[in-house]
Amino acid sequence: MSRCRLLISAMMLCALAAPVSAQQQFIYPDRGQSPAQQDQDKYQCSQWATQQTGFNPTMPPPIPQASAPPPPGMLGGAFRGAAVGAIGGAIGGNAGKGAAIGSVVGGLFGGIRRNRWAQEQEYNADQQTSAYMAQRSNYFRAMDACLTGRGYTVN
Repeated sequence: MSRCRLLISAMMLCALAAPVSAQQQFIYPDRGQSPAQQDQDKYQCSQWATQQTGFNPTMPPPIPQASAPPPPGMLGGAFRGAAVGAIGGAIGGNAGKGAAIGSVVGGLFGGIRRNRWAQEQEYNADQQTSAYMAQRSNYFRAMDACLTGRGYTVN
């Protein structure tokens, strides 16, 4: 499930990484600026907005990365638990029973650790997506401010 969420987050970021020209930003020249002047103003405002926000809409967004390798899941935990249980059971006189109990407990804790790791990865991906969207929004607010200051109506 978490890998699916990471993939979806990455796909959303890629889809949102469209260049400025693909953004649905409608610009009307209130002062009768020529198309050449509009292009120049848009370029200069884009440079200024990037400078102000640190966001460059022509760069692809970062792909959410796993912060650490996944811990062993239920199967890995069961094997480890069985090994530890067999040692403990051997000390108590019944290695088979100890291995069985260790296997169940190890599998349970392995599953819990894996689930916790998946939740952390999902949270990190959501945080990265939110940060990207905030930077993107700030960039377009700066673009709007610059273009408005140069005599355009922006929607």
